This record gives sequence, C-alpha cells and structure tokens, in this order.
Amino acid sequence: MIKGLYEAHLPVKSLERSIEFYTKLGLKFAWRDDNTAFFWIEEGRSWIGLWEGKEYETPYHPSLRHIAFQVSFEDLKVSLEWLHSIEIEAVPFGTRTSIEPFVRPNQGNASVYFNDPDGNSLELMCYVEVPKELQSLTNKLSLTEWEIV
Repeated sequence: MIKGLYEAHLPVKSLERSIEFYTKLGLKFAWRDDNTAFFWIEEGRSWIGLWEGKEYETPYHPSLRHIAFQVSFEDLKVSLEWLHSIEIEAVPFGTRTSIEPFVRPNQGNASVYFNDPDGNSLELMCYVEVPKELQSLTNKLSLTEWEIV
C-alpha cells in the first residue's frame, strides 16, 4: 500500500539556514511563506515541510524529528563521500560509535545518519536483499562486514 514518503514536517530555528541546508542536499524547493518552506523529495509525490518558530522550543520525541530518505544501495555505499563533499558530517546511530553505513539484516535495510542544523535526525536508507538464513540476525553489520558475509 505505502509506496514512499508523502510528507514530513520538522521544526527549525532558522528557515533561511534550513533552506540552504536542504538545497545543498539536492532537494527541489517547492514553496515558502513567512514561517514555512517546503521541498520536494520526489516532485509531485512527497515533500518535507520546515516550520520556523516557537514550536521548535516544544519538547519533541526523537521519532517526531526524524526523516529517512530512500536511496539506492549503490548510493549508500558512497554516502559518506557525498555527505563530506557537501560539508555535512555523518553521525553514529544509537549506541554505535562508527558513522559507517550499516545493514539491519532482520529488517532488510541499510542506512547512514546525519543531522540538519537544528539537530533533526536524517537518514539515507535503502532496501537490502537478505538471504533467508541471515534474516534472523538482529545485530547491525557495517557495509564492509555485510559485503563479506
């Protein structure tokens, strides 16, 4: 039923700074007004709304401040270089200490994390074909580890 992300919303401190950041990620600007700006993730299908204002001060659960962007596995393999080229630092996920993209065999996906200027959690994520005998693995494997399994 669900084919992808339709829309997501994030609170931001500075709309101008966030517009610059999301433009640098390669998202196409859709529209803005005084307090909000929207960017196409997939034009005509999904977008992200950025909301500037006091709402940013309201406590948010991390799940409400996270977006995953779908990418190909090949793109994920070069994601650290791409993020570095646009001056964005990857960050470790959860208790991991490495910023290297990793695979979740039990979920059939792989990802790398980074933050926007307001600390909203962003993720580049792709589907991964997992052999049946590995689908019960719950530990996360770096891409390097995954490719030798």
